[in-house]
Amino acid sequence: MSKRTIPVVDLDKFVKGTEDQKAEFVQEIGQAFHEVGFVGVVNHGVPKQIVDDFYNASKEFFSLPVEKKRTYLLDGLAGQRGYTAFGVEHAKQSKVADLKEFFQVGQYVAKDHPRKAEYPDNIWVDEVPAFSELSEKLYKAFESSGRNLLRAIALFLNLDEHYFDNHIEDGNSILRSIHYPPITHEPKSAIRSEQHEDINLITLLVGASAGGLQLLNNEGEWLDITPEENEIVINVGDMLQRLTNNHLKSTTHRVINPPKHLWHVPRLSIPFFLHPKSEMDLTCLEDCVTEENPLAYTPITAGEYLDERLREIGLKK
Repeated sequence: MSKRTIPVVDLDKFVKGTEDQKAEFVQEIGQAFHEVGFVGVVNHGVPKQIVDDFYNASKEFFSLPVEKKRTYLLDGLAGQRGYTAFGVEHAKQSKVADLKEFFQVGQYVAKDHPRKAEYPDNIWVDEVPAFSELSEKLYKAFESSGRNLLRAIALFLNLDEHYFDNHIEDGNSILRSIHYPPITHEPKSAIRSEQHEDINLITLLVGASAGGLQLLNNEGEWLDITPEENEIVINVGDMLQRLTNNHLKSTTHRVINPPKHLWHVPRLSIPFFLHPKSEMDLTCLEDCVTEENPLAYTPITAGEYLDERLREIGLKK
């Protein structure tokens, strides 16, 4: 078995455990996020059957003809709903587009919900109805798991356990199904996903269909992240790093191209980007500002920060 590059924690200890087990989990996930920025989670509460079925439905969607997929491309939404074609998104420091296409699903709210104007309808895929049906189930399961993880993080930060609950209730989270097609010729310089950090609070990622995910450690080395069966990988996003004044670490990561003899193998990956509501204040927490760790960021809301970053990565004009 290959050596683990990220710690692994068991969410059941927090959700179903004794007070001691719960406290132990809080320390484990907090330390992992402080030191590495990534952690593997088992017993995460996201049902395997829904994940497997959604993988299959995603494969079916991405195998549709390009012109059919392009009918799900919506202007003016910065890729936040529906399809984004191959070669559009790039890392903020890169001018070369990543070798991927993806489909995004956002928050589900009723027609009369006070935030409806902020959240456009999700796009129903006529050719693969299971894809749209399962999106909602998976979205809700990820939201629930993410809420529990953020409760543990709140305790680690000496906040009330439910500090994040209201911020993420009906938040601007995104479920993204990403397809990295087979590589057919020598890429100019792009890799499947160039090095980047995530924008949101935390990202929950169910195991990809092929390897390639790497993180950059403190020594400047790229290390493979290979989750075990039924484990999801969680990482800190820039919003949480900002809120904690760099105490919790948004680690640089990327998806590299496979060795040449595996170029023909496509890769599917399903991350859930857990975002708060747009008005959440990301001003650094007082406890995280010290003499050793002076204030690193100016105040900004989650919505303003998201807008800034979507422009940097080419999704918003």
